[in-house]
Amino acid sequence: MNRNIADKHIKTDRIMELFFRALKGEALSVQKLSFEYNVSTRSITRDINSLKAFLAEHSDNFGYTELEYSSTNHCYSLRMDSFLSNRELLAITKVLIGSRAFNSSDLLELIRKLKMNTTASDRTKLEKLIHKEVYHYDEIHSDCQSVIDNLWKLTECIEAKNTITISYYKMNRDMVKRKLMPVSVLFSEYYFYLIGYNCESETPNTPIYYRVDRISEITVHRENYKLTKEQNVDEGMLRKKSQFMWPGPSRRIRFEFTGPSVQAVLDRIPTARVIEYQEGKSIIEAEVFGTGIKMFLLSQGSWVKVLSPDEFVEELKLELEKMRGMYD
Repeated sequence: MNRNIADKHIKTDRIMELFFRALKGEALSVQKLSFEYNVSTRSITRDINSLKAFLAEHSDNFGYTELEYSSTNHCYSLRMDSFLSNRELLAITKVLIGSRAFNSSDLLELIRKLKMNTTASDRTKLEKLIHKEVYHYDEIHSDCQSVIDNLWKLTECIEAKNTITISYYKMNRDMVKRKLMPVSVLFSEYYFYLIGYNCESETPNTPIYYRVDRISEITVHRENYKLTKEQNVDEGMLRKKSQFMWPGPSRRIRFEFTGPSVQAVLDRIPTARVIEYQEGKSIIEAEVFGTGIKMFLLSQGSWVKVLSPDEFVEELKLELEKMRGMYD
């Protein structure tokens, strides 16, 4: 290899190094880089200009990406539209911490990777803002090694339509095995849920929910499944209708609410709508799925009175009588 070719390779390597250093959030000083690489400041300036030209030429792929010069510190810093701003990164990180869905090591790894998509200064701000929350992070108890690994394995099975057998801890901590047709994965109230159909159930069209963190083992079978028309799951509608991801019947309910914030109820039950306003109360109607709605309405205490259907009214009365009996 002659000297000109060797010099060209060295220059190319140097430019690539500068790009990745800028990508990691480093401020590029021409003077310091000149000393570090033992080349003239003119060479470093040419390298930076080459980088700027490359980014401009490929703006269709990168979006707005620019090496911007700051007269304050006399350095070039990379600015990218695809970088998360500190406020965006803070919002995402707060949601991850608040969910409590991941173990500590998985959470820290997610945050570390998110921080790589912002600038060095914003990264430092974020670390200060979330330091105490991360230190006191309290993950939910999990029976699997990694919720993230379980989620990915289940998602692949859903995509390939593979039947699976799961080892699952029930609420009473009994271990059971279930052969399933996995259909969907949803997140709600701190937990990820697998929605599936039990291959050996007497009610094959009734979806069952399984908390992903309670699945200790997943065995993937070679056999594929095919859903019937009745078994197709509309995840968006299911999320709207279901409270706390408890299965049960679909029904239209009506209740009156006298609490201070009817909007909080409407936010909690996306299908709910106020059909009538009376003095001091709102009459609300909603399409719901599962028994979780009973848990939510009971949590509102005397602010709620269920009006229909009659069988649901009786369910609430019976539950209230059981609760009252506990204090006799």
